[in-house]
Amino acid sequence: MRQRLAILGSTGSIGVSTLDVVARHPDRYEVFGLSAQRRVDLLLAQCRQFRPRIAVVATEAGAAELRRGLKDAGLATEVLVGPEALCQMAAAPEVDAVMAAIVGAAGLPACMAAARAGKRLLLANKEALVVGGGLFMRAVAEGGATLLPIDSEHSAIFQCLPEDRRTWAQRIDHIVLTASGGPFRQREHASLHDVTPEQAVAHPNWVMGRKISVDSATMMNKALEVIEARWLFDLEPERIRVVIHPQSIIHSMVVCRDASVLAQLGTPDMKVPIAYGLAFPERIESGAASLDFLQLAALTFEAPERSRCPGLFLAWDALRAGAGTTAVLNAANEEAVAAFLAGTIAFTAIHKVNAHTLEALPPGLGADHTLEDLLDLDRRARALAGRLIKELSA
Repeated sequence: MRQRLAILGSTGSIGVSTLDVVARHPDRYEVFGLSAQRRVDLLLAQCRQFRPRIAVVATEAGAAELRRGLKDAGLATEVLVGPEALCQMAAAPEVDAVMAAIVGAAGLPACMAAARAGKRLLLANKEALVVGGGLFMRAVAEGGATLLPIDSEHSAIFQCLPEDRRTWAQRIDHIVLTASGGPFRQREHASLHDVTPEQAVAHPNWVMGRKISVDSATMMNKALEVIEARWLFDLEPERIRVVIHPQSIIHSMVVCRDASVLAQLGTPDMKVPIAYGLAFPERIESGAASLDFLQLAALTFEAPERSRCPGLFLAWDALRAGAGTTAVLNAANEEAVAAFLAGTIAFTAIHKVNAHTLEALPPGLGADHTLEDLLDLDRRARALAGRLIKELSA
């Protein structure tokens, strides 16, 4: 039988790449559901090609537009609206696997729904772990879900480890997440204040959405990945390290207790970890170009500097603080990046918003906190970050 997929965030870069891999294997995969926030035109085109049973959009206006297009195309796809519909699709009994590719904390409830329903959960939404943390991992365990990381770095670590998770603790000394360093790795630090959104989203190696591209430029994306790795691999913060590797060929490494280093290499193309997650434990054609070692330049590594990427070091600070601190950091960063992309604050103000929000809002969550507690904390952090943004833009 073909594996039935629900793709949350099908019009983003991960969603588009997932459908590219799926289209190469029509005998293995069937698209049950798709979702989009704003790009109804692309969602309609995807519905025409893959004929899903359900499509979810964010607004009633978008739903009306999509229904008109589906009717004109003679398609019977059911159109649903809003966050509850996303959760409904993610937990639908007909769904075998869920690709969680919604950017930001907005994807957490649907990820939780898929985890509780015991789905095969392909996690590209790192914020589910950054915000959800232990609560999300408990949902995975209690629901009997299979959690497969899709971020290239975490997929690389996962591919270097045996399938039996019980042996990981005995094997790992520490892990090393690689970072490209983004587009401003060698730019004069004093000039970063003048960075424009167009410059920040022009990543040298990867094709990504605007928000993630800005996060890569500030190195906050790596900070979020450090937090994600803590939960995915059950590691203490000090056993997670980061090196800058500008070529993006080595995607991450496991340093074993015997000093052996296991690394996963490949071209910088998200279709590789997507294909691995879809087919695990098998491997299928991804559509990515093969790595040609004879054409490679030197592979180089640098230590990240706090003065150039201060946001990265907030990851370890937040992990050592109380429950919910990483949710505060994520909320502040989402608001700050949105303000930067809108031209409201300077590039260098992103870190100011993040650091000040962390300092000003101790989360105060107990060990028995709920999803509702986390979402309330997320709202309070966004409100505080919003006030800081207004002060910085005045």
